[in-house]
Amino acid sequence: MGKALVKKRKRKGNYKQWLLGAVSVLFVFVCYQNTAVLGNAPALSQVVNFVREEIAVASWKNCMMAMLCERQENAPALDSFLLQKLQDFYPVYAFSETIAEYDTQIESDLNMSMLAENENQKEQEEEKEKRDSQNEKEQKKEHKDKKETEDKKEPEENKESDGQETVALDLAKGDKVVEISREKLNDFDYLIQNFYQVDRTTTIDGNELNAQAMLAKDMRLQGGNENVQILIYHTHSQEGYIDSAPGDAGSSVVALGERLTKLLTEQYGFNVLHHMGEYDVADRDNAYSYAGPALEQILSENPSIEVVIDLHRDGVSDNIHLVSEVNGKQTAQIMFFNGLSRTTANGNIDYLANPNLADNLAFSFQLKLAAEEYYPGFARATYLKGYRYNLHYRPRSLLVEVGAQTNTLEEAMNAMEPLADIIHRVLAP
Repeated sequence: MGKALVKKRKRKGNYKQWLLGAVSVLFVFVCYQNTAVLGNAPALSQVVNFVREEIAVASWKNCMMAMLCERQENAPALDSFLLQKLQDFYPVYAFSETIAEYDTQIESDLNMSMLAENENQKEQEEEKEKRDSQNEKEQKKEHKDKKETEDKKEPEENKESDGQETVALDLAKGDKVVEISREKLNDFDYLIQNFYQVDRTTTIDGNELNAQAMLAKDMRLQGGNENVQILIYHTHSQEGYIDSAPGDAGSSVVALGERLTKLLTEQYGFNVLHHMGEYDVADRDNAYSYAGPALEQILSENPSIEVVIDLHRDGVSDNIHLVSEVNGKQTAQIMFFNGLSRTTANGNIDYLANPNLADNLAFSFQLKLAAEEYYPGFARATYLKGYRYNLHYRPRSLLVEVGAQTNTLEEAMNAMEPLADIIHRVLAP
């Protein structure tokens, strides 16, 4: 009788425990629902992540104990030992330390106005590409015939040792400080490591960055200087230097444009137009869109323009001073910049197509090579990024960053002399 009573009470106690447990679960569920309505409840994924993290921590503790057991009496210090193990487990950690990056303030021309481009404009661009392609074929044939005629007159001493023609860049006046092996330039890895910085937002391969093909393009001006040959302008006219007065064109990149115009005109005989339009005063983010129509009008009014130069100033960390010594002067370093109209995430950007991309890359490469051979250390690695940056209007379109906000105006102005010289070396007929 007593045993039956004990069993009955035990069963009754178990029922109470189960009932209490069910009520507790129901209470937690109701509380969770109420807080979820208020937006304060954690997401289910957070709970799952918490459980995963607890498991990971426990696993790491066990792994760490195993690693410590491996240490010998003469083993390196604990921090070096753990760092080596980390590199063994995750080799990308060590590789990432070797990646050099430039911080640059240049922004994309991907904005709302460009996203709104309609199909009609796209068709017009496709038709223009077809016309340009046909014109390019005709120009190549004409250029080939011209080169064949010149080759018959050219003495043998003007030939490279491997039988290839000496490109125009090698025939420039003056002595080179260094001679860069053309054979090395044909190695894509050497080229990308020594001449370029590729932004993580985009990609490029040896088909586009082919040194031999880029050097083979004739960048010399075709027309005479009786009409405008070169256009200089500033998408970001408000960019200044450490000692510039805000809003003062006389101490900003606009002053650099004036100096470069004078050098190219008076010293080298080019016909240059310096456009001082302001497109970044009220809205810097859409400056490229604002500058586009103005460029189209200028180029329409001056069809003789073969070169378009967008002169900028870079933005870097305050502890970086982009300076080199040229002819005994403290000179701001320059950086050429190309937009590839392609992002890693989305591939080619059709509505920002650039039919002149190959020529843009060849132009900046020939200038960079001239800078390396005649003014080593003057030009930083050419920066490659996605989008277009209004470089599609002419084959010889160039975006140049002159120093940064940490340079003085004098250092930036000093950069105009070597810049004008290398431009002349590449463009001179």
